[in-house]
Amino acid sequence: MVLTTYGRSSGFCIDPIEKKPLNHFYPGTSVLSFGTAGCNLGCKFCQNWDISKSREFDRLTDQASPEAIARAAQKHGCQSVAFTYNDPVIFAEYAFDVADACHALGIKTVAVTAGYMTDRSRPKFYQYMDAANVDLKGFSEEFYRKVTLGELQPVLDTLIYLKRETKVWFEITTLLIPGENDSDEELHAMTEWIAKELGPDVPLHFTAFHPDFRMRDKINTPASTLTKARRIAISKGLRYVYTGNVHDPLGSSTYCHNCHELLIERDWYELGQHHLKNKNRCEFCGTACAGHFAAGAGSWGRKRQPITIPDVF
Repeated sequence: MVLTTYGRSSGFCIDPIEKKPLNHFYPGTSVLSFGTAGCNLGCKFCQNWDISKSREFDRLTDQASPEAIARAAQKHGCQSVAFTYNDPVIFAEYAFDVADACHALGIKTVAVTAGYMTDRSRPKFYQYMDAANVDLKGFSEEFYRKVTLGELQPVLDTLIYLKRETKVWFEITTLLIPGENDSDEELHAMTEWIAKELGPDVPLHFTAFHPDFRMRDKINTPASTLTKARRIAISKGLRYVYTGNVHDPLGSSTYCHNCHELLIERDWYELGQHHLKNKNRCEFCGTACAGHFAAGAGSWGRKRQPITIPDVF
């Protein structure tokens, strides 16, 4: 079997790490992002459908060797490289080689993934990753079968594996689709499960849906739905709950779970006030904030910078 997308990409772009979204993995730094083509799920709401559903040769116009990608990340001052846009489990062999090249230069690797994989594949895949954002698309088998053409349980198994068996830093994202996965009952069940099985320190991002692909008949997610979901999650004991795809500085910022003071201010992807000392300690009460932090926040901001990597195979 040959991976026909090896070394070929739909494009390379430098993003803020918060766009993945990862709010507790070197905030404010830049990440070199790329993907290939294809997906192992069939989400009717896919917001990267032109990449994930494309025939590979329609979209894969850029080429780069793993070593060239790592050198480009180093040249542009990126803290990490992200496998994103489509699920990296689809191009795992390419991602593994890129990860090796990045780690040789001290660059971190990030998987943006649906977490839909087998027990056998998880250990090898995550041994190459420093961080992950796992897309928990809903919290019912019915939703997964009907809307993603997949199953929920393998995703839950991935999350438990990450928590119990690895040192990978991970955060969770749930896109809330009106009338599909945003009921109070489902939100209570999901956040209770996260608190019980993964603990209070795993950041959870609720993001707003916009009509796309095969769900153009749905409305945009109201801001009030995101606020409700965030309130429910916090009531279950989750310490770091965020809103995304909407302008909500309060819901985008990080607060100390002990004294509730502002730790990292965010306006979209622009960072403002920063009140962590000794990398991860609240400046006001000394409580540790879960995650991976440098001595200070990065200053990449909200820029999105497409790049070309000229060094091919």
